[in-house]
Amino acid sequence: MPPKLLGLTNQPGGRKWLDRLPATVEALARQWSLEVGEPFLPGGNTAWVAPARTRQGGEVVLKVAWPHYEAEHEIEGLKTWSGDGTVLLLAGERLRGSVALLLERCQPGNTLAEVPMELQDEVIAGLLRRLWREPPPGHPFRPLSQMCGPWASSYEAKAAEGKVPPIDPGLASEAMALMRSLSLDGSSLLLTDLHAGNVLVAEREPWLAIDPKPYVGDPAYDVVQHMLNCEERLRDNPVGLARRMAALAGLDEGRVLLWLFARCVEESPNSPYLAGVARALAPR
Repeated sequence: MPPKLLGLTNQPGGRKWLDRLPATVEALARQWSLEVGEPFLPGGNTAWVAPARTRQGGEVVLKVAWPHYEAEHEIEGLKTWSGDGTVLLLAGERLRGSVALLLERCQPGNTLAEVPMELQDEVIAGLLRRLWREPPPGHPFRPLSQMCGPWASSYEAKAAEGKVPPIDPGLASEAMALMRSLSLDGSSLLLTDLHAGNVLVAEREPWLAIDPKPYVGDPAYDVVQHMLNCEERLRDNPVGLARRMAALAGLDEGRVLLWLFARCVEESPNSPYLAGVARALAPR
């Protein structure tokens, strides 16, 4: 069992999902005629992922995910992008308590995190510019506000209990108000979780995005997750990093700065150093 998945034992229904996982994998192997290998390690926090081979000898990846709110429409998102900058979805199915995806295998599969930061910026921005688009008619994707609103409420609850790093209450209130208001704007299909660990080296294209969590909203939101994974640069020069990403992605730098400020406050209970970054980014 990939060690990260053991954290699901603390989630409602997580233990039952883990107990059913071997039988779920076995059933999918039969259904899709797969020879399934050992899972990738250390693995993810909410999905069991392993290389597999089809009856015809094709190299694929089997992903069995624990359903969670943010990733509810991964199958539909991958269908919409249809391999244009993302990994190809070969098959997808919702089972009892699981989401199963059969995916193109990226070879050699190294992550973007292994290359210099400057190249990471360029690849992330380039992929996002390709992937932002109007969602198709009748799409199921939720507005970004349905993710950011609960995040803001969660932060406010923690703040009321004194479980957040020291941030001026007025500043924190401004950040949560921004998170709510900014998330009401925009109509582009977003990935919302694109960072260097979710971009792989591939043969079909130099880089392919994996593990999208699709929502509809403001493209300026979508560069922030990458920046939140650049701790050293965030500490040293958050304004410069935001301006660089805005320029590379063709975005309004003011909106990128506001999003980064709001997310730094919201994420600070998990990463206390972000409180200082938020103070440096606070609107003047």
